[in-house]
Amino acid sequence: MWPTCEFRKGAIYFENKSLTSNLIFYMNVQEQIKKYITSQSEPKRSEMQELHLRTLQARPGCKLWFDDGKDSENKTVSNPTIGYGLQTIKYANGKTREFFQIGISANKTGISVYILGIKDKKYLAQAYGKELGKASVTGYCIRFKSLKDINIDILEAAIRYGFEAQNEKK
Repeated sequence: MWPTCEFRKGAIYFENKSLTSNLIFYMNVQEQIKKYITSQSEPKRSEMQELHLRTLQARPGCKLWFDDGKDSENKTVSNPTIGYGLQTIKYANGKTREFFQIGISANKTGISVYILGIKDKKYLAQAYGKELGKASVTGYCIRFKSLKDINIDILEAAIRYGFEAQNEKK
């Protein structure tokens, strides 16, 4: 017997009563990313597109992700995020999970770039904060209003560092 299936939010949901949870197969992450970027108003749309292309140039062929920001109950828990690269996160309880290394997300006031998996939470601010320009830099997030407010080459260097820092840990 075939499971029932439904197409929602760029994904095919298969329901099989013999499984404890529904299986979700995401189709065409590139299309989800394109739809997300084009849904932004200008100038954020062009800036998100530029960041997307620069991140792909920083790590050609990397795994692409799209997180719509919704939990299993379809409630919004975060802004949608485009993810790049692959890392394995190990939790305190010993469980592991694959996740992206770099994330880019539009927010109400601008754009956030997430550089995940860095052990030293002060490193980004110390290494890039002063040269970056008008941006807020925390342990793993660089937030800014517009690309014109920052030094894009410094941001790209931080993104490259995020990819390399993960490779060194393995």
